[in-house]
Amino acid sequence: METSATQPLSDVRVIDFTQVMLGPSATQVLADYGADVIKIERPGAGDLSRSSIPDDPDGLDNPVFRSLNRNKRSIALDLRKEDGKAIIYDLVRGADVVVNNFRAGVMERMGFGHDELARINPRIICAFGSGFGRSGPLAYKGGQDILAQALSGVMRRKCNDDEPLAVYATSLCDYTAGMHLVQAILLALLQREKTGRGQQVSVSLFESMLAMQMQEAAMWLQRGRHFSWGSYPLTGGFETTDGAIVLVGAFKTNPLQDICAALGLRDLSADQRYATFAGQVAHKAELQAMFRERFASNTTEYWLARLDERDLLCAPVLTLAEALGHDQTKANGTVVALDGEAGPLPLIGTPLAMTEGAFRLRRAPPALGADGEAVLSEAGYSAERIAALKRTGIVA
Repeated sequence: METSATQPLSDVRVIDFTQVMLGPSATQVLADYGADVIKIERPGAGDLSRSSIPDDPDGLDNPVFRSLNRNKRSIALDLRKEDGKAIIYDLVRGADVVVNNFRAGVMERMGFGHDELARINPRIICAFGSGFGRSGPLAYKGGQDILAQALSGVMRRKCNDDEPLAVYATSLCDYTAGMHLVQAILLALLQREKTGRGQQVSVSLFESMLAMQMQEAAMWLQRGRHFSWGSYPLTGGFETTDGAIVLVGAFKTNPLQDICAALGLRDLSADQRYATFAGQVAHKAELQAMFRERFASNTTEYWLARLDERDLLCAPVLTLAEALGHDQTKANGTVVALDGEAGPLPLIGTPLAMTEGAFRLRRAPPALGADGEAVLSEAGYSAERIAALKRTGIVA
């Protein structure tokens, strides 16, 4: 597949030590917009998401790995040996960015900390995604999405106090931190244009989750009280005869009046108990019980039409499969397809829309170590040297 020199990152080379989701989601964005991302993997196992996801036949090319690693190249290196480390140093000489999401201190112990790499290449940008940050009591604790949900307060926040404690089913911490890591890398590349020097940048799951809660945190820090858009008294999810609807009763002068008109209820906003926001909060259970009874009497399509007539914020509650097949998904071009060995390989593309330098599918997610010889050849290694490295197991 050919590259495009017009993409914004077509002259950027990234050495990618990342695995699972935080780091790979970041480096995939860089690759999608033209960067040459060289994925450094362990011989025989590779990225943890290759080897720890149950899948047929062997998991090494499972859908989870594929979702995060298109447009990259893979080289499998034994970094326990000095010749393997020497290859990394040679690659860093011609690179712009080195990315990892190991525990704090791992890259330094391997000899790949920023100070060491900057001596080889003063323009190198070292980007680090961690669980909890570079320092502090949790710095050396293994980071993981669900742990970050718990420690950041996200897991404790509920729309209704009687809801059970639950893990959020989508890896929102990994993805959010990954996108913050992309921002940090791009800002460092811009800064390097001014100074000529690289630098260290870092993000953490923990900080990203606190940043995601900026509204709620400000309310707590400044007023000492909890805040949640989802807990508003006229907002919630409601079962219909054939599905479910979510209704957001906010951002209107008198949303309760409009909701009642849509549901065929008397105007509850004229009732003294429900006339104010404070009253609606105090009587939330009563209001929502009335809403539930009405929604349960007809279909999703029927109620959506009624709510839309009143310009109320509403939507059907879809499954992922339904969302992927939705006409809006098709109109946005969200699902893309690569040519795979067994046919088209469908993936989620990018949510970014650009009129120039746009997202491009250049490479299928790489097989483990598939590009090792090409990467080494580009770095100046002779065919004889590459063959010797393969015979000793340095390159798999």
